[in-house]
Amino acid sequence: MSYAQRKQLSGNRTLAIVIAAVLQFVLGYALVTGLAASFVKKEVQNLKTFNVEQPPPPPEKPPPPPKDMPKVPPPPVTPPSIVQPPPLAPPPIQTVVTPVIPPPLPAPRPPAPPPPPVHTVQHAQSATGDLQGLFTSDDYPEAAAEANVTGTTTVSYVIGTSGRVTSCSVISSSGNRSLDQATCRVIQSRGRFTPARDSNGNPTTDTKTQTITWRLQG
Repeated sequence: MSYAQRKQLSGNRTLAIVIAAVLQFVLGYALVTGLAASFVKKEVQNLKTFNVEQPPPPPEKPPPPPKDMPKVPPPPVTPPSIVQPPPLAPPPIQTVVTPVIPPPLPAPRPPAPPPPPVHTVQHAQSATGDLQGLFTSDDYPEAAAEANVTGTTTVSYVIGTSGRVTSCSVISSSGNRSLDQATCRVIQSRGRFTPARDSNGNPTTDTKTQTITWRLQG
């Protein structure tokens, strides 16, 4: 037998030994595992369950009745002594001196007004004056003269404190407007009077009424 053949036979033997060992291990593991499983299963089936009942506790014995104790009077109670606080000292008296404020002096009286002036006039006087000669032929309105218009106008006028006429109004018309306007115009522009006086002699206003007749001469 050659060297190559011997080497091949040695390798085959080694492989066979390894395979045999593996098979034995597998078979042994399967055998052990199967037996253990069947044993556990059997023991589990044989295991029986039962309930354990605990016996009730014995009834408690009633306590013995108390023995008669001798009656002992309670100890005397002494009321606490009343402690009176020491008397408080009276508060100190403070003397407050109030300053005497003199009464305010009376306000000086205002001086007496001067006595009213003495007037000799005892009664009011109206304004005095005359319109005679106040109107002339030149005062005749030209339009009224050409139309040969005549008439009588009555006016009321106010005399101021200076003696001049301050206002004039027609209270009875002549029927011609130019104659009425000429009447007030002449009286206001030329009328001069002595102003009226009140009861104290002071000048005052006065109202008078006058009638003027317009007539053409010739």
